[in-house]
Amino acid sequence: MNLLVDSAIQISALILTLSILWSLTKLIKSSRNTPLLPPGPRGLPIVGYLPFLRRDLHHHLTELSHQHGPIFKLRLGNKLWIVISSPSLLKEVFRDQDTIFSNRDITVAARIIAYGPNDVAWSPYGSQWRSLRKIFVHEMLSNNNVKITYNLRKDEVRKAVREIYSKIGTPIDICELALRIDLRLVINLIWGGKIEAERRDNVLAGLLPVVAEVVDILIKPNISDFFPVLARFDIQGVAKEATALLQRVDEIIEDTIDEWMKNAHDKHDGRTDFMQILVDLMQEEDNKASLGKIQIKALLVDILLTGTDTSATTIEWVMAELLCHREVMEKVQQELNEVVGLNNIVEEYHIPKLDYLDAVLKETLRVHPVAPLSPRSPSQSCTVGGYTIPKGSAVFVNIWSVQRDPLAWDNPSKFRPERFLGNNGKWDFSGNNFNYIPFGSGRRACAGIPLAEIMVRYILASLLHSFEWGLPDGKKLDMSDKLLTALRKRIPLSVVPAPRLSCYDLYE
Repeated sequence: MNLLVDSAIQISALILTLSILWSLTKLIKSSRNTPLLPPGPRGLPIVGYLPFLRRDLHHHLTELSHQHGPIFKLRLGNKLWIVISSPSLLKEVFRDQDTIFSNRDITVAARIIAYGPNDVAWSPYGSQWRSLRKIFVHEMLSNNNVKITYNLRKDEVRKAVREIYSKIGTPIDICELALRIDLRLVINLIWGGKIEAERRDNVLAGLLPVVAEVVDILIKPNISDFFPVLARFDIQGVAKEATALLQRVDEIIEDTIDEWMKNAHDKHDGRTDFMQILVDLMQEEDNKASLGKIQIKALLVDILLTGTDTSATTIEWVMAELLCHREVMEKVQQELNEVVGLNNIVEEYHIPKLDYLDAVLKETLRVHPVAPLSPRSPSQSCTVGGYTIPKGSAVFVNIWSVQRDPLAWDNPSKFRPERFLGNNGKWDFSGNNFNYIPFGSGRRACAGIPLAEIMVRYILASLLHSFEWGLPDGKKLDMSDKLLTALRKRIPLSVVPAPRLSCYDLYE
C-alpha cells in the first residue's frame, strides 16, 4: 500500500514538474516572440503618458531622452510614439531604411487640409506621391523656372522696401511683414504676375488669416488622433473646424483654376506661372501623374500655406538673433557694404557672395529648426537601434535635440555663425550630415528648399541692407519659443526700421 502511495506521489510530482517545465517553455517562447520595444516612462491605464505631455514638446522630449536614452517610447492612448535623437539612429531611419520610413504620421486635421491627402507633404509614399513630388520639384521649382521668375520676386521685394520706408520709426511685426512678402511672392509665382492687383490683394487678404488658423488647427491636440475609434464622433470639433478652413481656401483657389482651364488653349513657351504648368499637365492626353483638380489644389495649399509660414518664421528668428547679437548684425551689414554697396540695391546675383549672411541663416536654423520634430510612420515593422518599431507607430526625429548635441557641436547653446564658414558642402541643407538636418532628410525631406533658400536669403539681404533695425523704446527681446506647425517665437518680434542707404532714390 505504501509502495502504491509512494508511486502515486512520484507520478504526481513528475506530472507537476513536466507541467511546470512546459509552462516555462511556453513562457520563454512567448517572450521571444514579443517584440523588444524601446524603453520609456510609464503612464496611466488607457490614456498612457498623455496627461503628462507638455506643450513645449521639443524641450520635453529632449529631457525624456536624457532619462531614457536616444530612442524611447511613449504610450499615448492607442498611439505608440517612438522618439529618436541620435545621429547614428537617424542614419538607420533616413538612409538604411528610408523607404520603410517614407510615410508621415498624419493627423485628422492634416488629412483634411491636404485634401485626402493628395499633396506632397502628407500623401502616403507610392507612385502618386512620387509623381506629385516630381512635378513640384522638376516642373514648378526647376532651376530654369526659378531663374525666369526673378523679376517677379524682385518687384515684390522692392515693393516691400518702399512700404517699410513709409513706416520709418514705426514698430513693425517682422513675422507678419515677412509673411506678407512671402505670400505676395508666391501668389505672383503661382499666377505668373498676370493676376490683377485688386484680385491679388483680395487673395492676399483672404489667405493671411487662414495661414495662422491652419497652423493652429494642425497642432491642436485632438483626442481623435490618440483614440482613432472616437474619430467618427469628432468630440472636439477639430475635423469640422479643419473642413471649414479648407472650404475658405478652396473658394480662393477654385475660381482661379477654372479661369486658367478656360484659357488653356493659349499655350506659350517658357511658362513662368505654376498654375499654367499644372493646368497644362492636367490636360495632357497622356497624364501619367494622374493629376486632377484635387491634386492641383493640394499642391497649391502646400506652397501657399505651409511654405510661406515656415519662411516667415525663419526670417523672424534670424532678425531676432541679429538684434540679440549686435556684433553679428554689424558683420552682416559690413559684408553687404562690401558686396552690394550703400549706393546700390540688392540683386539676387549678390546672394552667393554673402558668405557670412549664409552662415547666420544656417546657425539660426541649427538653433531654431523650423520643423524641430519630423514625424514618420513605418510601412512595416522594423528594427532601429536593436529595438522593434511596430508598423504604423509614430516616429518622431528630434531635430531640435540633435542640432544641440554637445558631442557634435562645440558650445551648442551659443549662437556662433562662424562655425558654418568654410566647407559649405558639409553644412548644406541636403540632409546628408545627420548632425545638421533642419529640413529633414531622405525621400520626405522638404521639397521646397531651393525656392525657400532663394526667397529667404533675398528678403533678409534686402531688409538688412536697406535699413537699420532696433527694438521699440522700453522693449526687451524675448527669445523663448513655442511649438506650432513651425517653431515660432513665443512673443512676436516687433522692430523699428531706420533708413541706411545713401539716397532716397534707392527706396523707390
